[in-house]
Amino acid sequence: MERPHIIQSQPHASNYRNVRVLVTGADGFIGSHLTERLALMGADVTALALYNSFDSAGWLDHVPADVATRIRIVRGDVRDAAFVRRLLAEQEVVFNLAALISIPHSYAAAQSYVETNILGLINVLEAAREHRVRRVVQTSTSEVYGTAITVPIAETHPLQGQSPYSASKIGADMMAEAYARSFDLPVAILRPFNTYGPRQSERAVIPTVLRQILDPDAETVRVGDTSTSRDFTYVEDTVAAFLAIGSAPDIEFGRPYNAGNGKGITIGELVDLLMTLTDRRKPVEQDTERLRPANSEVRVLLADSTRFTKATGWRPQVELREGLARTIAFWRERFARNAVRRDRSHVT
Repeated sequence: MERPHIIQSQPHASNYRNVRVLVTGADGFIGSHLTERLALMGADVTALALYNSFDSAGWLDHVPADVATRIRIVRGDVRDAAFVRRLLAEQEVVFNLAALISIPHSYAAAQSYVETNILGLINVLEAAREHRVRRVVQTSTSEVYGTAITVPIAETHPLQGQSPYSASKIGADMMAEAYARSFDLPVAILRPFNTYGPRQSERAVIPTVLRQILDPDAETVRVGDTSTSRDFTYVEDTVAAFLAIGSAPDIEFGRPYNAGNGKGITIGELVDLLMTLTDRRKPVEQDTERLRPANSEVRVLLADSTRFTKATGWRPQVELREGLARTIAFWRERFARNAVRRDRSHVT
């Protein structure tokens, strides 16, 4: 039977209904949201979660039960070439979000970033070639630009490996480009700027600040460099960007596309805004553990997404204050659930 074609440029439900889609890194922050959205859109979605001995599927364990029944969860590792080859059989669209992403840890374990972020991608690309996958979407990062030389940052901005993490993602982007050029592989590269929202771990600035603001046991808010500036995009908008690039007919394969709000805010301003939105005030202290080496710190990230908007029509819809309000609600609910658990644990 002939596979259905993906022809529309906007991420409406008809783009993915009954399409066989694989999401690697589906157990993570963005991956779980993307997987959930694809299931709601009627896709035949397979979610790859990193195997672990706790029988956990990460954030997929928190997807609503009525949605979870529509998702096929597979545990494995993109570093296993034979496993990946079997996994991609019969898939039509692959979203590769499997990656090691913690910048601080990359200073301590650089090789593991190469093995997952570059060699893992090669396994996906080779399997996609073998099985003639219709489209692979590779997840890049705004970190590949390093500190901005020109603002806003377009895709023509020089790439600067200012951390082992960003260097590994630059290498992955080059491999995606090479496979598109060398083998005519339909691989699209999405380069999201800083994404935030529910389910994000405390390795990121917004959840770590929020947790400290809301935690009654935290007397201060400890944060890294507050003078740097970032372009934050709410997770629903980032998911919409993935859906758009996975289906748009006029995408240039092997060429990156930025996806960001195009609005910058310093971390100091962000902390102040979070305190305003939560109606709580605490002293702010610098946490030296969260400081990057001087030559590794990225001072400014600000997206120019013009090229992506022209190709797909994608535009972010959620303003920062609204996105932060939703994220705060998630963290308040999380604290409330934990409080209930603590109370129950004291019942004899």
